[in-house]
Amino acid sequence: MPDPAAPESTGDDRRDAIRAEMRELMTRAHVPGMSLAVVSRSGLVHTDALGFADLGRGTPATADTAYLWFSMTKPVTATAALKLADEGRLDLDAPVSEYVDLVRAPGDRQPTVQHLLTHSSGLGNPLPLKWIHRAGEPGPDQGEMLRRILGMRRPFRYPVGKAGRYSNVGYLVVAEIIRRVTGEPFDSYVRRSVLDPLGMAATGFAYAPGRPAATGYVRVPRTATPLLSAVLPEGIAGPRQGSQTALNPFLVDGAGYGGLVGPVTDAAAFVQLHLNDGMHGQHRILREATAQTMRRLTVQGNRFRHGQGWFRKPATGSGANYVEHFGTGIGFWNVMRLYPGRNLGAVIMTNGTSGYNYNALFKRILVTPWA
Repeated sequence: MPDPAAPESTGDDRRDAIRAEMRELMTRAHVPGMSLAVVSRSGLVHTDALGFADLGRGTPATADTAYLWFSMTKPVTATAALKLADEGRLDLDAPVSEYVDLVRAPGDRQPTVQHLLTHSSGLGNPLPLKWIHRAGEPGPDQGEMLRRILGMRRPFRYPVGKAGRYSNVGYLVVAEIIRRVTGEPFDSYVRRSVLDPLGMAATGFAYAPGRPAATGYVRVPRTATPLLSAVLPEGIAGPRQGSQTALNPFLVDGAGYGGLVGPVTDAAAFVQLHLNDGMHGQHRILREATAQTMRRLTVQGNRFRHGQGWFRKPATGSGANYVEHFGTGIGFWNVMRLYPGRNLGAVIMTNGTSGYNYNALFKRILVTPWA
């Protein structure tokens, strides 16, 4: 907690301290650009950005720059599913096969929708390196993609309902369930039920025309560039920019587990919804108990404790209880975190593949005396 006897910080002091932390971690991790939003229950309290959204053009990163969300999409997918549960249209305890009959585990015990949301369904997580496609080109049919993955050898790798094992496939199934329950495309339902009510107009499952967007980068030696081009789908690897290889605009194949694209300000609106236990303004998106239950980390995994769409690593000495979700992949590395007991949340989005010391920045945000 801030020292009450210390001189009161001005807005410029707060901004400078946070900027210094951002610059330090960007330098250490060779991150091209970073955007940050800090939010309370009542709205945005701080935004900032450093570095470049596009190194080749010299385009600066801003708070309005769109980044690929990757797996930060999962809490949004979970929110959409739980809204259906609140409305009595989706039974979290029903076997998944009641909604998608091709999802059947070996043995008697079958996964439920709840198991999918908490990564305890037993489904594996095939390496998704090539699960992307060029922006502007059609992505795979989501149902066909799911059928293909489930047709692979041993799609269920672990016991159902036991330890949490992170699975993109599980959230691909959740998206298919949402499509079948609502009778409309998954992305359309998420737009109508979550994004639009929260005013997230700059976020969607494709790049918004005319809006600023970040180029993704991978820092590899020049000699490794041909290998990078070989392991990625054709046309994704772009030109070199110093020590970084640019990626041509692309989208994630699986909308439900990683398909969103948008800025930190929109992500902050989503965080604000969950700080307010499912309320947005005068409108309730989720029941209060539902939003609170999402944050209960009931399933122990090998890397995280899992809730419904949220997780947390083992205690890191931050001094505050939180839940979070990462959004990491080729070209982008993001994290959103909620501190419900502190009435605070934050989103960090970057266009580099390398991880960085995000905990140092969160600690700086926590000790800052926000008005």
